[in-house]
Amino acid sequence: MNTRVKWLDNMSFVGESGSGHSVVMDGPPEHGGRNLGIRPMEMLLLGLGGCASFDVVSMLKKSKQDIVDCEVEITAERAETEPKVFTNIHLHFIISGNDISEKRVVRAIELSADKYCSASIMLGKTAKITHDYELK
Repeated sequence: MNTRVKWLDNMSFVGESGSGHSVVMDGPPEHGGRNLGIRPMEMLLLGLGGCASFDVVSMLKKSKQDIVDCEVEITAERAETEPKVFTNIHLHFIISGNDISEKRVVRAIELSADKYCSASIMLGKTAKITHDYELK
């Protein structure tokens, strides 16, 4: 896997993925940015959410669950001092569908967190990661 980050100006950067997609990252005005894009640490949380959601949806589909929607809300806390690593991260899954098995949702979230989600396992080295869910 290869990516590239190129400085644009001030504190703005463009990240380019090996799969041909781009995203603008920028800092807040108090750090020389112009608030033109997502913050790099927000990107980490989005990556975590995407990785975990991919796993959960994939497992629910494989277990023949009639899933209609999956959303994950992520809240995080960072250390007060440098390096300001994530110390606590909470993922709240909101899953809707028809006759979804709660047991299968719980199992999919557990497997993602403990075995499949590389982002979760890496971030778990510095942060306490918790999960919960609601079925709609």
